[in-house]
Amino acid sequence: METAAPSAVIVAIDGPSGTGKSSTSKAVAAKLGLRYLDTGAQYRAITWWMISNGVDVEDAHAVAVAAGKPSIVSGTDPSAPTITVDGLDAAGPIRTKEVTSKVSAVSAVPEVRSIITELQRTIAAEADGGIVVEGRDIGTTVLPDADLKIFLTASPEARAARRSGELKGKEATDLAATREALIKRDAADSGRKTSPLAKAEDAVEVDTTELTLDQVIECVVTLVEEKRAGGK
Repeated sequence: METAAPSAVIVAIDGPSGTGKSSTSKAVAAKLGLRYLDTGAQYRAITWWMISNGVDVEDAHAVAVAAGKPSIVSGTDPSAPTITVDGLDAAGPIRTKEVTSKVSAVSAVPEVRSIITELQRTIAAEADGGIVVEGRDIGTTVLPDADLKIFLTASPEARAARRSGELKGKEATDLAATREALIKRDAADSGRKTSPLAKAEDAVEVDTTELTLDQVIECVVTLVEEKRAGGK
């Protein structure tokens, strides 16, 4: 007797920077045979394009006018996620300190969020077998009907330590500076008028402060498997 294939499932994972969203989401998707989408990379990509094309990111009108120009394509293989802008590999350039410092301003522009949100919804709808989508407004705005919503949290200190560990060479900085930058980013993301960072009412909150990455992954995998077993 053949075993029925697991039902397709859309998983939304939200939370601030440094909570382990990307590492967790990619690992969970890989373990369960799902696609994977890093929505933050898309906002970084459009920010990088703005910077590269001389758009003043502090000028919301200028950003809004230019928002529809770049072509952003996201690969959804969790073992090798890719992102291109106008056909150029943007995986490296979007992780610079300059992009990090300006992405909140660009992503706060309603026209930018509208375009990127529609792109994200299309990718999720076309993902065969299901997808793990990570970001800051997935469960609340992008995919409010997601089968499972998870909100990762962690203390500012734990998040700063993780983020500092990710930075290399010239991009490396001390813990205090990283912590302050994260808090500033949180305030910008939570306070913006359009699709602010927030926990969906029906999201499962997972505090990763005292957990190892493997423990967080195991926790999320269990939640997804339970959702699959219970059906939609």
